[in-house]
Amino acid sequence: MKWVRFKYQNEVKYGLLHKEQIQIAVGSPFSSFTMSGLAIPVSKAKILVPCKPSKAVCVGLNYRDHAQEMNLVLPTEPLIFLKPPSAVIGPDDAIEYPALTQDLQYEAELAIVIGKQAKHVNAAQAKEYILGYTCANDVTARDLQKKDGQWIRGKSFDTFLPLGPCIETDIDPANTDITLMLNGEIKQKSNTCQLIFSVEKLIEHITAVMTLYPGDVILTGTPSGVGPMQKGDTVLVSLAGIGILSNHIV
Repeated sequence: MKWVRFKYQNEVKYGLLHKEQIQIAVGSPFSSFTMSGLAIPVSKAKILVPCKPSKAVCVGLNYRDHAQEMNLVLPTEPLIFLKPPSAVIGPDDAIEYPALTQDLQYEAELAIVIGKQAKHVNAAQAKEYILGYTCANDVTARDLQKKDGQWIRGKSFDTFLPLGPCIETDIDPANTDITLMLNGEIKQKSNTCQLIFSVEKLIEHITAVMTLYPGDVILTGTPSGVGPMQKGDTVLVSLAGIGILSNHIV
């Protein structure tokens, strides 16, 4: 199933995307819901960011091909950091190029969307806490990241976390193609089979530290091919079975 969050007739709702129609739900997939029996064309709705996370937990250096590209030793445990909810934007929203950076970069990622409160979850039960998956772009001010040593400033500007366009509940997170295109040119192309730490292992590791709430997201890392974006560029993150997340740089 593909859940979308959308605006229609000045109301924000959830629904299930089926081809070119949205079947409208009453409630949300994060609590209780029923299907209204009503449907509208996608063209009449504004597709919004699919969830409103209290936090985004991100994983650094979690693709074998990216580690090889950077000539880095594979980590022995996940390296995690946070992005604030103020960084979140949705499909077709603008990524702002901050005056404080001279090196704005893209990072295509598979994002896990948490479906229910999770704390001290072991890997064997992790799937019970997942609502689904969406596309993410871990936008980064690379020069600030390198300058600071820690990553908070370089990762946390407003608009630095595009998510969407939907939450797909039925993909194999261990075997999903991931692609990033910049102005129509492929820049990143890989598969989640390259992940060093699995989705289940990440949930176990993160929930040993902090509580995850419904709607929180985990960004699982980026493959090889990261690089710069410029004002006026259009960036597309595509994950097989989920869809395409499109944003432009202003």
